[in-house]
Amino acid sequence: MKKQVLAVVCGLSLLLAAGACKKKEEQPPVPQTGMPGQQQGVPPGHDVMIPKGQTTVVVPDAVKGKWKAVVLVVTDKKTNKQNEYTVNLNSDLNVPGSNLSIHVGEFLPDFKMNGLQITSSSNDPNNPAVAVNVTENGKQIFPAEGKKWGWLYTKFPTMHPFEHPGYGIALKTGVKKG
Repeated sequence: MKKQVLAVVCGLSLLLAAGACKKKEEQPPVPQTGMPGQQQGVPPGHDVMIPKGQTTVVVPDAVKGKWKAVVLVVTDKKTNKQNEYTVNLNSDLNVPGSNLSIHVGEFLPDFKMNGLQITSSSNDPNNPAVAVNVTENGKQIFPAEGKKWGWLYTKFPTMHPFEHPGYGIALKTGVKKG
């Protein structure tokens, strides 16, 4: 009798152990924020590999020459006052009352990144983004050192945002030519 009970207990233990292992195998890995090759907000099991190398910005013919400027919203965090500035593409804005200078690059009305290429899917403002380079007292503070452009997005202002203790910068819209 003792042998039968022992056999049943051992059998149940093996089944439970096998079931626990199977459940563990079925659960996809959970990406950890900040890990190389993983992107925050991507569902588990769908890790995004970020290619290495220099990104290039390609303005398609359908977009080239159709936009002349962008409207940036600069927030003074100390006074909570916002000012809008219309800045021509490929030009600079020296933010009044600060040591910040914003160099505005290309505007992409329908931002899309494919590998190392940044481009626009169309000339429609479906996902507006602008390339910027921000300096303070002549030193680049956005994007991170070694990168040429940081991107500001109208619809996703918290994605890779400009971070500064005294000022915020956001893209409001693009300004078409004519």
